[in-house]
Amino acid sequence: MLQSPTPPRPLVLGSTSRYRRELLSRLNLPFETAAPHVDETPLAGETPRALALRLALAKAHAVARQYSQAVVIGSDQVADLHGTPLGKPGTHERAVAQLRQMSGQTVVFQTAVAVVCAATGFEQVDLAPVEVRFRALSDSEIERYLRIEEPYDCAGSAKSEGLGIALLDAIVSDDPTALIGLPLIRTCRMLRAAEVVLP
Repeated sequence: MLQSPTPPRPLVLGSTSRYRRELLSRLNLPFETAAPHVDETPLAGETPRALALRLALAKAHAVARQYSQAVVIGSDQVADLHGTPLGKPGTHERAVAQLRQMSGQTVVFQTAVAVVCAATGFEQVDLAPVEVRFRALSDSEIERYLRIEEPYDCAGSAKSEGLGIALLDAIVSDDPTALIGLPLIRTCRMLRAAEVVLP
């Protein structure tokens, strides 16, 4: 007698970010989203790279506690300006300050992704750094950009998939969607390792 195939495990994105939700939907997999409710305060002396890795894993674990049978994706992004972490600005004033700091500089956007399944004990985490070179920006350019784009929920105020691309000289990455918030090449690699069937 033939055995029924094992049904696929549910997939959960541990994020409320609309950018990550849109990116994950490109894979044509059914998934749910859940808020991870993780304190994102950096630890004393923590590097932006270590912060992104820790938070991606913490978010995946937090959601996996609610969805023990699911494969859970967690992700985090920290803008790294010469070792100083720049998070989401939240306000216009903070966004102005961030963009002034980044003007003419190379910023590394440290984008981490973690995949966890509590039921199987699966856990992987990886980092997709993206080097972004900013043009020298005038205050009037910064103001125009912020008034139009309002990127206050983006790390470092840089919304590259929108008007933010006009602020840049170059982007260097081996995982093109990492800068938007979810490195899909690494995510696919981890999902396959977790036995999620992808096209």
